[in-house]
Amino acid sequence: MDAHVTDTPEPPRFAGWDERPAGGPGPDRPGPPRIPPYRRHRWRWAAYVAAGALLAGSAAGWAVYTKLNGNIRTDSATERELRKWESERPPAGPPNAENMLLIGSDSRKGGNRKYGRSGGQRSDTTMLLHLAADRKSATAVSIPRDLMVEVPHCKRADGTETGPRTAQFNSAFALGGPACTIRTVEKLTRIRIAHYMILDFVGFTRMVDAVGGVQVCLNRPVQDTEAHLTLPAGRQTLHGEAALGYVRARKSLGNGSDTQRMQRQQQFLGALVKKVQSNGVLLNPTRLYPVLDAATSSLTTDAALASLRGLYELVRSTRSIPTDRVQFLTVPRQEYRYDRNRDELVQPDAERLFGQLRRDLRVTVTPPPDGAEVPVRTGDDSPAGRPEGSPSPTPSSGPSSGPAFPGTTAEHGSCE
Repeated sequence: MDAHVTDTPEPPRFAGWDERPAGGPGPDRPGPPRIPPYRRHRWRWAAYVAAGALLAGSAAGWAVYTKLNGNIRTDSATERELRKWESERPPAGPPNAENMLLIGSDSRKGGNRKYGRSGGQRSDTTMLLHLAADRKSATAVSIPRDLMVEVPHCKRADGTETGPRTAQFNSAFALGGPACTIRTVEKLTRIRIAHYMILDFVGFTRMVDAVGGVQVCLNRPVQDTEAHLTLPAGRQTLHGEAALGYVRARKSLGNGSDTQRMQRQQQFLGALVKKVQSNGVLLNPTRLYPVLDAATSSLTTDAALASLRGLYELVRSTRSIPTDRVQFLTVPRQEYRYDRNRDELVQPDAERLFGQLRRDLRVTVTPPPDGAEVPVRTGDDSPAGRPEGSPSPTPSSGPSSGPAFPGTTAEHGSCE
């Protein structure tokens, strides 16, 4: 009987296999080529160097992260105070839409002492920033410091409490810090504030220097001793101290009103946003580091933003917003009926604006033509109450664009 034979398939062959006979090395069967000792040492040292470089890079990256992360100051007292009044606060808006308060403090503590004395900490500039849920637009609404508002119960720094009162808006920060300011804005707008940032004078100047200055255009020379500002007419780039004087000046620029100062601040911030985006700062680590270092070293925020990761996520979600959809405007207001040196809201215009932001609906701003300044008071809708050809301050609804308000965008700076 024939034996059963099973054919064993040959193993697959691949290019580069040695066609050596089986049986191991021998006189006629040489083994694999030997690596000279000096080459083995080279490869070993190359591996050590690569591993060392990787560890050094990781250590350096961790050191940078730790430094920037440690720069940010967290204000836990504000969050505790807000939790006490949770029942009075408005509900959260649509998912993913963000509302945050940007507060420019004129505190003279620490490095800010060189800017003179102040009768306590006040909010020099306050903006309500709304980030649309789809991150296709950002709207910053300036709240005048002279706007008469209802300030609720607030807790002072010494632990005592103030009663509700009608007062200038910037008094809320002086009375009860950011918690009082946030609750005042929420009472005024019925918009829930999720985050806040406080930036002081030093932080502002360092931010401007970190991006290489911001370009502005002046119709005439400026000499302002109070703002420590001396500038020629024409197009020019302002750096730290000059930029701070430019956005703070009142008597030497425009008609001396806080209204025109806010417009100037909005244009300057728009130009700053445009420069950061056009120079690729957010995508270039060597350019981004000094900006982050300047920003974080002078920031006080809520706990959710008080980390480099929290700030990065915020920036990352907004860096694709086109500059013509980064908008700046001021709440519709007019002279206060009891004091022409104060402001009050114009209704129903203000409620239309707040309602759009509450529901995360589109708001459109219309820059004044030919660089004309928005009127000092927006309550007068007569031709005499605004520059010739400027848009009416009364919003007009449209199905696609939404209500339109006088304002500017990051695309429309002081030199456009």
